[in-house]
Amino acid sequence: MNRTAIFPYASALLAAAMMSACGGNDIETDAGATTTPTADTSCLAIDNSGSTVVVGSNQPGDPSLPEASSGYRTGMKPVHAKTYLVATSNAYASAAGCAVLKKGGTAADAAVAVQAVLGLTVPEATGLGSGGVLLYYDARGKTLQAYDGRETAPAAATENYLRYVDDATDHSAPLPNARASGRSIGTIGVPRLIEALQQDHGRLPWQNLFGDAITLATNGFPIGGRLADAIAANAANLKRDPEAAAYFLNADGSPKTLGTVLKNPAYARTLTLMAQSGANALYTGQIAQDIVAKIATTKGADGSTLTPGKTTVADLAAYQAKRRDPVCTTYRSYWVCGMPPPSSGGIAVASALGILENYDLKSLKPTAIDLEGGKPTVAGVHLITEAERLAYADRDKYVADTDFVPLPGGTWNTLLNKPYLKSRAALIDPAKSMGTAQPGNLGAVPLGVDTTLIEHGTNQFTIVDGDGNVLSATTTVESSMGSFHMTNGFLLNNQLTDFSANPVDSSGNPVANRLQPGKRPRSSMAPTIVFGQAADGSRGDFVMATGSPGGGTIPQYVVKTLVGALDWGLDAQQSAGLVDFGASNSPTTTIGGEHPNVNTANNGANDPLITGLLELGHKVSTSAQASGVNTVMRVTVGQSPALQGGTDPRREGVVLGDTFRP
Repeated sequence: MNRTAIFPYASALLAAAMMSACGGNDIETDAGATTTPTADTSCLAIDNSGSTVVVGSNQPGDPSLPEASSGYRTGMKPVHAKTYLVATSNAYASAAGCAVLKKGGTAADAAVAVQAVLGLTVPEATGLGSGGVLLYYDARGKTLQAYDGRETAPAAATENYLRYVDDATDHSAPLPNARASGRSIGTIGVPRLIEALQQDHGRLPWQNLFGDAITLATNGFPIGGRLADAIAANAANLKRDPEAAAYFLNADGSPKTLGTVLKNPAYARTLTLMAQSGANALYTGQIAQDIVAKIATTKGADGSTLTPGKTTVADLAAYQAKRRDPVCTTYRSYWVCGMPPPSSGGIAVASALGILENYDLKSLKPTAIDLEGGKPTVAGVHLITEAERLAYADRDKYVADTDFVPLPGGTWNTLLNKPYLKSRAALIDPAKSMGTAQPGNLGAVPLGVDTTLIEHGTNQFTIVDGDGNVLSATTTVESSMGSFHMTNGFLLNNQLTDFSANPVDSSGNPVANRLQPGKRPRSSMAPTIVFGQAADGSRGDFVMATGSPGGGTIPQYVVKTLVGALDWGLDAQQSAGLVDFGASNSPTTTIGGEHPNVNTANNGANDPLITGLLELGHKVSTSAQASGVNTVMRVTVGQSPALQGGTDPRREGVVLGDTFRP
């Protein structure tokens, strides 16, 4: 096992060791840095002044230095690389992934290292106790595979598992609530997910991919802004779990704050076992028993009553990640490929794009385009959000785990064929918002409508390796800090709350996304890979890969990014940083007020985008958005092909690769 200390924390000696190990793991920063660039440009990015700094060096400009959550980092520029690039929402994770790529590892190898670090440094969003989905493009075989690592409901669950303590004898709600009880915890998926991916597409030894995360867990890392905010916001809930309280809270019960060094020896032990024994280390044996015991907890450390879940060791042992066919549709001159059910993200994105294909969006591009993506136009936002309303209406009614509830006609093409989407596009009035859209009549069995829009503890990363293989992955614990249950150094998800709160609607029709034993809850995760169209109309060369966290708003963030890049010509950084705008199926349109190009003063009365939308009948919310877009694009710089990466300025992301200088 490689346990090289490539994450230095305080000393110049360790910083030098890291530069040697990772080939100069330098990073583009807004502030000037003081370290001297090495001759080796692997994992190197250059700031505006041409200076460089090693991730984890504690030097000025080091992106891993803890900073308070600011909401939006201005002035970020795209990073270019020659052959490989990794974009994540955490500096340490990007460094770990880039180190693997430098050693000749594939995007699948790098994904294991990235996810292992993310589970430590952003536990509020992802981890070994979570689930996820991803797309992987094998450049040599020109094949695209979707991997489903979504959690499952236990075999003993019923439709009312989250509603009632007992279907027959006790119809009171789980305590202290559904999310914080053991009932919310689905059978974990991430360990099996990354193992299946690496077995199919990895090159380096599995056991060598965890060293960076093990070292970081052992030596400690400083709490960053988003994690500090999550600890503070969830402190009262974390107190119920003794392991979570000991790790995230001080002895007096107060939340650990920005810059506090966290060490997680339990996580290091778990990763060591996983490196030695594979994912089975978490699905069988002592760790599996510990997970089951934690789910079955009935008393909190604070004396509160907890309703136990019914997960068994057999549920864990039976879990499998699934390989599925991606959802691929054409959009103008591109093929856009996304995640199939149980994620609704791929269908929702494709539906919105298929509707928008009937309009000339290029003429509606943002004005005053700057490093932050410019100012979206009223007409452009109106069309896109109306298309999203129609897409969400169909998603809310028809999409769930297709192993239990088939799509209309048994295929996603029923929802996404061009004649149908053209008929949906005709419902858009360019002069007035429809408010709430109705789902299409697709001749399916009667189904209720589920508008669940939760799922906020999520992370996204995107990788292209030196062989041209591409990965886009989204993993999540569901809400921030998941279920607040912690074991063996990682938090357990609350993913089952992504099922519909009620199994039937007010008319008694069953909801597609109702809870059933062994079922996977519907997700909104939307990792996406775009290709050009070949001359014969088939899928051609790789163009871009992207995705975002954000719960039910993920399809909106992804659509914004795709339109920004494909229709409006924005680069990877501009399209990631572009104003977050979108709509689920409600009268409310969101315009992210955290963006510097949005004027929220006086309730937006001085912002022409906000006032223009109000005139069209939109209800406008300017609440701050927390997208986490990570994008890699294939571009040409001068006469040379290159990769271009961008990361969302609303998070703490970093793009690293073998830096390209034209």
